[in-house]
Amino acid sequence: MKKILFASSETHPLIKTGGLADVAGSLPLALADLGQDVRIIMPNYQAIKNCEPGRYLCTVRVNNCDVNLLETRLPDSNVIVWLVDYPPFFNVPGNPYLDEAGRPWANIGERFALFCRIIVEVAMNRAYLDWRADILHCNDWQTGLAPALLSLEQERPATVFTIHNMAYQGLFPGSAYSQLNLPGQLLHPEGLEFHGMLSFIKGGLAYSDRITTVSPTYAQEIQTPEFGYGLEGLLAHKQQQLRGIINGIDTTVWDPSSDNYLAHNYTADKLEGKQANKAALQQELGLPVAADVPLFGLIGRLVEQKGIDLVLNCLAEMTTLPLQFALLGSGDKSIEYRLQEFARLYPEKVAVTIGYDERLAHRIEAGSDIFLMPSRFEPCGLNQMYSQRYGTIPIVRRTGGLADTVVDSLPESIANGTASGISFNDASAAALIEAIKRSLVLFHNPKIWRQIQRNAMAKDFSWKNSAAQYLALYDEI
Repeated sequence: MKKILFASSETHPLIKTGGLADVAGSLPLALADLGQDVRIIMPNYQAIKNCEPGRYLCTVRVNNCDVNLLETRLPDSNVIVWLVDYPPFFNVPGNPYLDEAGRPWANIGERFALFCRIIVEVAMNRAYLDWRADILHCNDWQTGLAPALLSLEQERPATVFTIHNMAYQGLFPGSAYSQLNLPGQLLHPEGLEFHGMLSFIKGGLAYSDRITTVSPTYAQEIQTPEFGYGLEGLLAHKQQQLRGIINGIDTTVWDPSSDNYLAHNYTADKLEGKQANKAALQQELGLPVAADVPLFGLIGRLVEQKGIDLVLNCLAEMTTLPLQFALLGSGDKSIEYRLQEFARLYPEKVAVTIGYDERLAHRIEAGSDIFLMPSRFEPCGLNQMYSQRYGTIPIVRRTGGLADTVVDSLPESIANGTASGISFNDASAAALIEAIKRSLVLFHNPKIWRQIQRNAMAKDFSWKNSAAQYLALYDEI
């Protein structure tokens, strides 16, 4: 049994702004199920909910600050969560990265530097907890200074650093280095310095024993200028230590046979229930109820990364095809406006819901025939996995985790029973509309379509799979 300290700036269901929280709330549980002693450490934000209030453990002094450690648990589990309690930084309204008005915290560097110092004290068993980590598993730039600071320690734990999205790096002016009172021996081009600036993520990349990211294809992509954001050279240099491991999904929450949000539950053997969900969704969204018209779904942030501009450039042609389109999402205001305009002009074809609604998200996953996910880049992605589990065939661009989790429906993959979706290469509207037309041909061949649905629903996207790969990685180091 290993003692694993899992450091994250957010953890579902305590607080969540994105996919990192889902991983931090699921992977430690899966590791605990494999018999490991896992503790999560995260800041004690004012906005934390869904857990018992933290019990006071001790006070640790770092960088002239007295910081309390509190203890709670992940809901419905025995996994301990240690909350780093420093009210001047964390007991304020807002989310982990933005204040109430949606502006980035002015002191965000100080906040996460303090968090990293406490991570080190806990990992080294200097926090009066009588618990010393074998492995410190850090996630994203907010924890990047911890492996760097640990590199200066004798007999330190082994370190793993996971990149959830290379686009976020924690870059600060060079002057922040002395303001944060960081050790001088870490400030050099092989260390925390990045073109005269201070880079938090570089601490994780340069000093960790192993680097992981959330899919094998993304692990290759971040070693190129297009996806590496200036750090591709360092990642290529460390490629022996770099591994891609696909995130799992919560198969208890996303399960068409027991999902409480659905009008009808169903399984791969009883796909009639899926038809009933489609009819209920068409009715709910004010679309004509028609079993033989394929319903396309899309759920996501309306930003360029997600390829929503490609969808907008296809919509005019899509309205001429025998299909319906249901979208749920929010983001760029001009994109929201253009989508709403299409829904107003083509109420029989297009239904747009701006915002986020968990219930509707489940109903779109279950009620759609086909799911659009034409991302420009996608480190892992979750909706393509939810879709397959619900027998909803995803159309994806061949990038990152989308390339690793969806098998294109070609004559060979249809014949050998592995086909589970449709993929295309170019980030262009022409390539997307071609994939959409290809899906229409397959949809109108019921025998083949049902086989692709069953292939998709048979795939195992559980965390158990991913946790076993992380455990093997911990064993290596």
